[in-house]
Amino acid sequence: MQSDRKKIIKEELDRLEREENVRILYACESGSRAWGFPSKDSDYDVRFLYIRPREWYLSIFDKKDVIERPISESLDISGWDLRKALKLFRKSNPPLLEWLQSPIRYSEYSSVAEQIRGMSPLAFSPKSCMHHYLNMARGNYRDYLQGDFVRLKKYFYVLRPVLACEWILRYGELPPMEFQTLVQRLVPDGSELKHAIQELLARKMAGEELDLAPRIHVINDYLDAGIKRLELAAEAAAPANGELDDRLDGLFRSALGEVWGK
Repeated sequence: MQSDRKKIIKEELDRLEREENVRILYACESGSRAWGFPSKDSDYDVRFLYIRPREWYLSIFDKKDVIERPISESLDISGWDLRKALKLFRKSNPPLLEWLQSPIRYSEYSSVAEQIRGMSPLAFSPKSCMHHYLNMARGNYRDYLQGDFVRLKKYFYVLRPVLACEWILRYGELPPMEFQTLVQRLVPDGSELKHAIQELLARKMAGEELDLAPRIHVINDYLDAGIKRLELAAEAAAPANGELDDRLDGLFRSALGEVWGK
């Protein structure tokens, strides 16, 4: 079944290239499948970077720099133009940084994605990334995990960004995408918290609905304290440590030549 789905995704990406007259440089999975906590009916969220022929960029007009295709209820495909992606990369955009290290990759054409990965340590801003993850955690925590009964599956969408901030604080680097890696490295073995998280993860991956149920106090207590502590740490976190403008201009120009010829 997995191979059939990957074949469908590859066919859709090929069709997008033909219809849009673009070259897809990199395509990967984002969301719960890449994070490592999919349920049996989880959607496929495909994200990609693409480049157009050089003439498209030689214009005085601003043009649409995203492509979005809701293929079906279970398959969503969208991508960013390379120039847009590099502008966001320069600002340490966490979703883009995550896409580049996704463990599920559908295609990688040319050396562009690897070159961007090589520059990631220079673009990475602990402050920007922590604020991004905290905004995500606060929003989901406020909307879904208050009260005596909560939406259990939403715990993962608060735990993961909180643990991502913990990783940045402890190691000073971009956190891994895989939820299990974050849990294994950051949550103490044998703790009540780790047991509760692992039990919830096993239920989700077994296909349980994980809808409204009594709150899990040990996880809520951790999130309450963690978000407050990490908000203070984010204010003191460092910005990006590298100057990339010339290198990104050069990468964009070389990508045009590599893909479309000199």
